[in-house]
Amino acid sequence: MANKDHTDPVRMEKIVSLCKRRGFIFQAGELYGGLNGCWDYGPLGAELKRNLKEYWWRKTVQERDDVLGMDGSILTMKQVLKSSGHLDGFSDPMCDCLLSKARLRADQIEPQDGTAVWYSGARHEASGWSTAHEFAVLVPAGKDAESAKKTARQFYGQFMPDKKVSPKELELTESKREELTGTTRFNPENGSLLTEPREFNLMFQTKVGASADENDPNAVAFLRPETAQSIFVQYKNVLDSNRVKLPFGIAQIGKSFRNEINPRNYTFRSREFEQMEIEYFCHPDDGMRLTDEWLEARLCFYEEVGVPREKLHILDVPDGERAFYSKKTYDIEYEFPFGIQELEGVAYRTDYDLGVHQQGSGRPLEYFDEESKERFLPHVVEPSAGCDRTVLAMICEAFDEETLTDEKGKDDSRTVLRFVPRMAPIKVGIFPLLKKNEEQVRIAREIQMTLQPWMNVFYDDGGAVGRRYRRQDEVGTPFCITVDFDTLGENDPANKGTVTVRHRDSMEQERLPVEGLLAWLLERVR
Repeated sequence: MANKDHTDPVRMEKIVSLCKRRGFIFQAGELYGGLNGCWDYGPLGAELKRNLKEYWWRKTVQERDDVLGMDGSILTMKQVLKSSGHLDGFSDPMCDCLLSKARLRADQIEPQDGTAVWYSGARHEASGWSTAHEFAVLVPAGKDAESAKKTARQFYGQFMPDKKVSPKELELTESKREELTGTTRFNPENGSLLTEPREFNLMFQTKVGASADENDPNAVAFLRPETAQSIFVQYKNVLDSNRVKLPFGIAQIGKSFRNEINPRNYTFRSREFEQMEIEYFCHPDDGMRLTDEWLEARLCFYEEVGVPREKLHILDVPDGERAFYSKKTYDIEYEFPFGIQELEGVAYRTDYDLGVHQQGSGRPLEYFDEESKERFLPHVVEPSAGCDRTVLAMICEAFDEETLTDEKGKDDSRTVLRFVPRMAPIKVGIFPLLKKNEEQVRIAREIQMTLQPWMNVFYDDGGAVGRRYRRQDEVGTPFCITVDFDTLGENDPANKGTVTVRHRDSMEQERLPVEGLLAWLLERVR
């Protein structure tokens, strides 16, 4: 649950507005009313997300000798998810509100006290209409139990064939009243009775093959609910084909799908999301030590992408709250504007995963250590990060509004995204001071052509330079280059061949030679 002490809904509204206005994130299918729990990344959002994934891959795979990469299939065999436990256990207990039809997680309903007023039906004397349905309303302690009638009439009114008749005209048949403490059978929003809890599977199911028989269980497949299972299933193939020794990891970035009942908090909880996941295979004796090492490595990573350690919270998940197979789990949480929520889990999963797949497939997955002559089933440490959640954390952390005072004492405000340069969607804004000055435009275009193969840049010649700076501030561009009259040597011959480089955060400016720009920028945006 979110920590209410850290919520700032106004700030979150501004962030969501900026993300749409400047092309970071759009509601999927917005033209047709929107698909709940699904999001499209616009040009700047796609660039920001790509920067994150590429940096994660570079730090996790490219710069390490002990981690290999793979890209598993999204469609997943039923047998894989049967062995992993998802088929039977990947569900939530759900209740439906009899009045509003809202669906609630049964295990997340807060216990309530009050008077339950039960009804067996209702009738409309003038028309002779009646209905018999059991219904109840929970009236909180201290409120008049008669207030339950309004809610009950709304419930029974939905069964009336003549919708012109007001529910206020209905006569209710009350059957009993009872005092309840700690009940979870009623909707906290309106007091309406809920249905009995039933399991709701969170996986998206599909059929494989154009002529697949509806009743053929072998034609059933699922969109994967996590990226981990393809790694476990291919562990032996990766081991045998790459001549690696324990400890080693397999990393993957990819889409996962969960039929979330209540997607919420913008992109934080979605039905389609991307994971950045590592399964690190090791000797059973090393699991606890490596879990702590991976936790520290992941904390360092977040600092490098602009999420400071002081905004992160480490939850050492206690016994009884961890998955039954986990010996140690850390949740890395961030102070979002909607509360403290999980970014990543670092879990020591023991040998559970390889064990269930060895049993389910009937194929041996033990590792043989040539030096010790020991044969054993490897244990697994899993650092699993949400890509979309990290993107959202970076945006939330970068968002800033500040009031500035110009030379004349006039206040001005600017919105700025203070991304670390390596994450910024646009690294450099390139401006000719005057778009009608052919020489300034020529040099600016040459700079653009020089930098484009190495980084994402944006050429802008519209409006005053100050306005162009503000537009780049709002999307997080760390540097802006202006080709001006000094570049042409018209004001000071000593400055010929140099440009003005303006820094986003400090708004300070310096002059740099054109020929040295690429090296100077690469040093700062990598």
